[in-house]
Amino acid sequence: MAAKAGDNPDSLMTLATVFCLRNLRKTMCYQGFRNKLCLRSDIFLPSEICDKLVNTYMELVHTDSNFEPVESFFQLFSDPRTTRLTRVQLREDFVRDRDLEAIRKQDLIELHLTYCNNLSSRSLKTLTCFRETLVSLCLFGCNHIFYRNAGAPLACNEDTEDEEESPALETDFNFQGFNRLRLLNLGGLPEEVNAETLLKPLKSLTSLDLSNVQLLGTTFLTQWKDRLASLVLYNVDLSEELVNTMFELVNLRHLDISRESRRSSKFKMTRKTLTAIVQRLLNLVSLDISGHIMLDNCTVPHFEEAMGRPRWVTCKAYTRFYKCQIYMNLSISYVTGSKNEDQVLNAIEAYTEFRPELAHRAINQLFDIARIQHCNQLLRALQLVIAALKCHKYDKSIQVTGSAALFYLTNTDYRSDQSVRLRREVIQVVLNGMEQYQEVTVQRNCCLTLCNFSIPEELEFQYSRVNQLLLKILEPARQDESIQRIAVHLCNALVCQVDNHHKEAVGKMGFVKTMLNLIQKKLQDRMCDQVMEFSWSALWNITDETPDNCQMFLNCRGMSLFLDCLQEFPDKQELHRNMLGLLGNVAEVKVLRPQLLTPQFITVFSNLLDSKADGIEVSYNACGVLSHIMFDGPEVWSMEEPRREIVMKKMWDAIQSWDVSSRRNINYRSFEPILRLLPQSISPVSQHWATWALYNLVSVYPSKYCPLLIKEGGVNLLEKVLELESSQPETKDMARKVMEQCENFKEDPMETNHAQEVNYGQRG
Repeated sequence: MAAKAGDNPDSLMTLATVFCLRNLRKTMCYQGFRNKLCLRSDIFLPSEICDKLVNTYMELVHTDSNFEPVESFFQLFSDPRTTRLTRVQLREDFVRDRDLEAIRKQDLIELHLTYCNNLSSRSLKTLTCFRETLVSLCLFGCNHIFYRNAGAPLACNEDTEDEEESPALETDFNFQGFNRLRLLNLGGLPEEVNAETLLKPLKSLTSLDLSNVQLLGTTFLTQWKDRLASLVLYNVDLSEELVNTMFELVNLRHLDISRESRRSSKFKMTRKTLTAIVQRLLNLVSLDISGHIMLDNCTVPHFEEAMGRPRWVTCKAYTRFYKCQIYMNLSISYVTGSKNEDQVLNAIEAYTEFRPELAHRAINQLFDIARIQHCNQLLRALQLVIAALKCHKYDKSIQVTGSAALFYLTNTDYRSDQSVRLRREVIQVVLNGMEQYQEVTVQRNCCLTLCNFSIPEELEFQYSRVNQLLLKILEPARQDESIQRIAVHLCNALVCQVDNHHKEAVGKMGFVKTMLNLIQKKLQDRMCDQVMEFSWSALWNITDETPDNCQMFLNCRGMSLFLDCLQEFPDKQELHRNMLGLLGNVAEVKVLRPQLLTPQFITVFSNLLDSKADGIEVSYNACGVLSHIMFDGPEVWSMEEPRREIVMKKMWDAIQSWDVSSRRNINYRSFEPILRLLPQSISPVSQHWATWALYNLVSVYPSKYCPLLIKEGGVNLLEKVLELESSQPETKDMARKVMEQCENFKEDPMETNHAQEVNYGQRG
């Protein structure tokens, strides 16, 4: 059988790393003085393992809400005699000055810091500890690292006495002594920092990224003209001086002079300039000129005029946004754009990490492809969108477009090609988005995407988390009808067909109260819509065989809302069915039945026995509630009206009126509450209702319910019904038919009734 997309298992190294990080105290560490986490004395870890631990730790912190960060984690790597770090990637505001200081004795070769805005100039001093070994350094988006008392409170307040002191530029730092440094990314360098002065000590750079940096002069770049192979000047204002300087960098293999098209630029990319780039920089294999204007006619023939046979394949350059990045060599062309799926996916891949504004637009193009056309590279598309959502958890535009794309990439058209692991990754990033953003569009997209999954099965591995998020959405302050409707539908599906311990756990989260609050709001608006009906259905499901949740329903004035809904919406059949199904669950709990045994409630239940709403469902459920109440005996019937005998007579008449071949909008997971009504003589009508229920279900759906009845010992209990003198003849006759049906099924289990099984509603 062919493997599904994304089905490759994690490596043993990855699994072991994650396990250790989730269980540090049980694997590598012990609790030291003042609860400080310390590395065990018999642990010695090489760089391959240490690098993996640190980088995976950062990923878990940013993408797994169940993962608890460790306050002194980086201290575990403070001693290079027991732990060796060489390649470390840290990102976003989680990283503090003290974290870098903790690893200052390590001989780092690569250090990538991305959007670490809580780092101050203290970390610049720490960087000098790595100057003799560092080969690759990224400070992209670390805007505060060049200031004392940076704008990030936790960074600047660690050792700072005066919290009110304004940030001051760090003027003492430069790259003196970083003799091995070859790759440097200073994207987003503050305007106050003079790039030329900062970089002057570096003699051996081969790759330099100055994205979004304001350059006062450009001739300093020529100090690396014999070595520089990669130069990124994204969103740097081009000038004649800068272009002429570029022409001197004759060993460039990658040149990026692209810009975000919405930024105004005085410089116009002419055919003459582009041709000069081609002629002067003969070693180029990749060129990014996206976002520039006046390129509509710059196609291959013009390069042929300048060079003869073209050294690469190019395409028409568009003027709108990122649509003309071209990675080229003699045999292959790698193009980003919006012309086709390949170009769009290339754009997402190229721009995700450092240019979220462009990645956002590319994902939007992918959204259109998945929605209108068909995505042919499903695995790659999903992996790229997932990576973008993980990388930019705090970027609203990425979260909006990414979650929208995931909705179409996980729908029925693509589902059969996706592995369990891949779909779980989708669920996790969707829940990350729901946690981070309460904004309507993100919430709606995420909820709709979750609807593409089999519920509750595919969401069970995040069961508690997803329920908490949905309940938060359904707080009374939220008024968006579409999100409310989807969230209630998801809540209902999540508590349907799950174990009782799941239902109890969700009940303790406030599920019952949240649903009743929604019902109360709809009652105030005098509106019986899907939210109202789904809310009652969800209550029906969550109270099934869970006494604690039934108790919560009564404690939160559930019976009062039941009566109000019955009075306000007398003709809403599905509403009545859901409400009576819920009350059937409450009536199954012996200690709660006295709260139902009031003249008002008994009269209501008795009147509903005559209901023809939703076939027999409302009448059947009302009779079920009364059957459990009658089972407690005449001694608990303390009211004068209605009289017990009269109600029992109405129950008999109702049961006699039902068609035993009725197809049902109900689903039993267990017959236990029904079976307890069989071997007893306290209430023959309750016994008759239970026997009728079994006969109806095993007759209409034998393949589903005969095995369940046999498994739960129902046949033996029916034999006891036949032995009881108190059992009515009609009841005994029906009991024999149930037993015969089960016997016939055991002889020929393939035999089924011709009636098709419907899409069951839930008993609970």
